[in-house]
Amino acid sequence: MYFPYPSWLNAGDNAWQLTAATLVGLMSVIGIAALYGGIVKKKWVVNTLLMTFSGFSAVLIVWIFWGYKMGFGATYTPAHLGAHALPNFFDGFLGVPGSITGPGQETGQAVIPNLASAMPPFHFPTSTLVYFQFVFAAITPLLFLGSVLGRMNFKAWMIFVPAWTTCAYTVNAALLWGGGFWAQHGALDYSGGYVIHLAAGASGFVAAWIVGPRSMRDRQSFPPTNLLLVAVGAGMLWMGWNGFNGGDPYYAGTDAGAAVLNTNIATAAALLTWIACDVFFSKAKKPTYLGAVNGMIVGLVAITPAAGFVNGNGALAIGIIASFIVFFAWNYLPKIRPFSKVDDALGVVYTHGIAGFTGGLLTGIFADPHMNEYVFGKANSSALWRGANGAAGLLYGNADRLLVQFGAGLTVIIWDGLVTAALLLIIKYVLRVPLRFSDAELEEGDKAIHDEEVEPPQLATRTGVIGISDPLGGV
Repeated sequence: MYFPYPSWLNAGDNAWQLTAATLVGLMSVIGIAALYGGIVKKKWVVNTLLMTFSGFSAVLIVWIFWGYKMGFGATYTPAHLGAHALPNFFDGFLGVPGSITGPGQETGQAVIPNLASAMPPFHFPTSTLVYFQFVFAAITPLLFLGSVLGRMNFKAWMIFVPAWTTCAYTVNAALLWGGGFWAQHGALDYSGGYVIHLAAGASGFVAAWIVGPRSMRDRQSFPPTNLLLVAVGAGMLWMGWNGFNGGDPYYAGTDAGAAVLNTNIATAAALLTWIACDVFFSKAKKPTYLGAVNGMIVGLVAITPAAGFVNGNGALAIGIIASFIVFFAWNYLPKIRPFSKVDDALGVVYTHGIAGFTGGLLTGIFADPHMNEYVFGKANSSALWRGANGAAGLLYGNADRLLVQFGAGLTVIIWDGLVTAALLLIIKYVLRVPLRFSDAELEEGDKAIHDEEVEPPQLATRTGVIGISDPLGGV
């Protein structure tokens, strides 16, 4: 007889993981699409929407056939590198690629092999874990899409996204989440401050540099198409982040609730801090909605590596400090090299890169050992349970944590930057696919590239513009 609930399955955990994953997915195909589509110039809206939906789809194919196991499967050491010559690092660098589409794999109990002895068993199937991790993988290239909007060739994008997911994202995931080198050394990245946001900021900055700037006309004037659409996207991101951070304990327990609350505390604090900075430190001395959205994103990003590791006071401090730092970076770094020479269209390097790195370092300061129930530790493969030996930061007597956080973040910056540069150069010089649209296409935008416009012009008649109320031509 078939039983829909095997002994290891917990309906609450499974339902919450699928709900959290769906919230994160909505952050991409509604949140990012609406946010970026509302911010860009009108002539680039269709291109933005298509690159968002196609990128999301491309990552799923990579993820199910080889990417998931590279990030979360059993790792191996290439024989020619040798674990003895380079202790531990390449031993936890990458998992063995493989498909997860078989019936036994989809319905069997989920497990991350390198962490199997370091945490309680999962109470949901592999398919749930695979989909949950997929939406994190999918949103990452969509975030750094904001760096290259308004000029990156669509064909180059469709080659780059699967390649980058394979070569960069899976390595980040294996090192920090899959039980790899930095996880073994106690690096904390609760939900992707490094794996996702720092990676997006570093990769987006390098991509914007290599692809080149937007057209001169777009750089001089790039007004948002619709701030109400921006609000829809931003609101979806904020609420969707409850699944982003709330799903990462993998259990519908106390830490999930704490992570959700801490996420909202930090976000509100960061938003209000940015508004205050606009009023007191900007040239106009006026609060702006786009400034508030920037503050919101900074708060969401900065709390992501810390959400379940810090208490509410730590979350408040992270939101305020990160927003203050990124505000001044946003306003002053564009005046100096190399930032002055790179056209990062939506400032992803600031709101995701700098915010993610700042949040990761602040996690090393504010991590409270009494908050999280388990953490993969350096000493052995056993869990470090809550209490004196838990995920303690500098304020709780563990100065080494901050150094480990810095090392992990620097690894992501260097690796992802190098991989991004290499892939784009291969696409341009080996595959002979242009990285940018032609000058004529850059001037016209969506109509020239996709033969579509977000608001097609109304048909004109000799008596006026055809309107809905009068099909004969009256308005």
